[in-house]
Amino acid sequence: MSFDAHADKLTLGIVGAGIMGRGIAQIAAQSGVRVLLFDTRQGAAREAFESIQGTLDKLVQKGKISSSSLDATLQLILCVDSLQELSFCNIVIEAIVEKLDAKHQLFKDLEAVVPEECILATNTSSLSVTEIAAACRIPGRVAGYHFFNPVPLMKLVEVIDGLLTYSGVGESLVELARRMGHTPVRAKDTPGFIVNHAGRGFVTESLRILGEGIAEHQDVDRIMRQGAGFRMGPFELLDLTALDVSHPAMEAIYNQYYQEPRLRPSPIARQRLIAGLLGRKTKQGFYAYTDGTQEVLPEDSISLKRPAKIWVSPEQPDIHAMVSELVSKLGGTLDTHSVPAQESLCIVMPLGSDATTSCLAQGLDPRRTIALETICGLNTRRTLMTTPVTTAEMKEAAQGLFGSDNVPVTIIHDSAGFVAQRVLAVIVNIGCDIVQQRITSPEDLDRAVTLGLGYPKGPLAWGDELGPKNILAILTAMSEFYGDPRYRPSPWLTRRAKLGISLLTPEN
Repeated sequence: MSFDAHADKLTLGIVGAGIMGRGIAQIAAQSGVRVLLFDTRQGAAREAFESIQGTLDKLVQKGKISSSSLDATLQLILCVDSLQELSFCNIVIEAIVEKLDAKHQLFKDLEAVVPEECILATNTSSLSVTEIAAACRIPGRVAGYHFFNPVPLMKLVEVIDGLLTYSGVGESLVELARRMGHTPVRAKDTPGFIVNHAGRGFVTESLRILGEGIAEHQDVDRIMRQGAGFRMGPFELLDLTALDVSHPAMEAIYNQYYQEPRLRPSPIARQRLIAGLLGRKTKQGFYAYTDGTQEVLPEDSISLKRPAKIWVSPEQPDIHAMVSELVSKLGGTLDTHSVPAQESLCIVMPLGSDATTSCLAQGLDPRRTIALETICGLNTRRTLMTTPVTTAEMKEAAQGLFGSDNVPVTIIHDSAGFVAQRVLAVIVNIGCDIVQQRITSPEDLDRAVTLGLGYPKGPLAWGDELGPKNILAILTAMSEFYGDPRYRPSPWLTRRAKLGISLLTPEN
């Protein structure tokens, strides 16, 4: 079952004239598709039409579209008063409330109206496409067509095949998405599809870091923003999306995967949800907000102290050379002996291990040892990690040295995997397991994450840049330290790290 996505007389029905429905209607009509817009609430479709008109008017004023283009687009959108008027549609997209019984009833009603070759697509973000289709007379014509808000700006759509979906259905939806100027990615029907599944690691691991008392929320945000290059930190993101939206989504995907440890939520989010600390919309989340502006929390001032000498661990020759060069550039005196002098600050650079484990493995004095994070480079923000017994003098001297060129410094408590290492390793690992499960292709995974989540890189490309062997080493060390299956490496990652090949390499 399919249709010609580029046909001049293609007719698209949309049921649900809310923010998603009107967004889909706009991009469809702009691409030359005739749109029939219906909503059960009287007047809702007309309101949506007027909203689209207002949006297009602004685009004309900004010079992004012409007046003739506006008129042509509006002429292709028709508000209808009943489902019966959708009887000549080639495809109908539902964008109604996220309730299974409501979608079942709608599709039952649609099947009594539309022709048998009409495709029925659901814009669901959280329900099973297979379960929606199972109640239909012709379940093979049902597929997921998940757009992101705001539809005209978020140029991604997930095309989801249910277990019963005919092959031609997804192919037709892919072509229609391209006609509408969007990037389609194919996915199997699984909890969270691609984007909501792949996005679990960023916030859940950051919440775990906060829960372990390793760093304050603002420090985690600074590390992930300035160090790793995210547009916003995980706690800024949670405040933006609001905990009453994000935490139920975390719980839903976790439970739909039968408590998969990699996806485990945090009790911190639930407690804050109960307390009403939802984020921007309540003016108080992880941050306070005044007139929509996030509070600015001050950082510790940089110490003026310096260590007498600095001994840099030689365990990783390339990293040793990079850190030694930085120390010299900052005016520090290097201790080049195999055994550090009594007055020397000892710098270790572990992958996946904590400062305590790393210093003891190298026979160093934990009172004089500090770990330095290097996985994201040393130019935008530097993260130092103390052991439980690192002296205040050594901590201040290390901060003074590594912040002496005005690069910001964050000091965290002992943690297997620092902050950036563990968050990035979890993101990469979840991404690897998504492609291991054949939910989507490696290319579509990275494409979906960069477009849908705005990450600097897709999980697999990121893993390749940081090095699959390094990611595997981080996860292995964390698994051994915590004894938690949350950090067990995906087979996709393990095999490619051992073979020395790209994580984007598909199987033959």
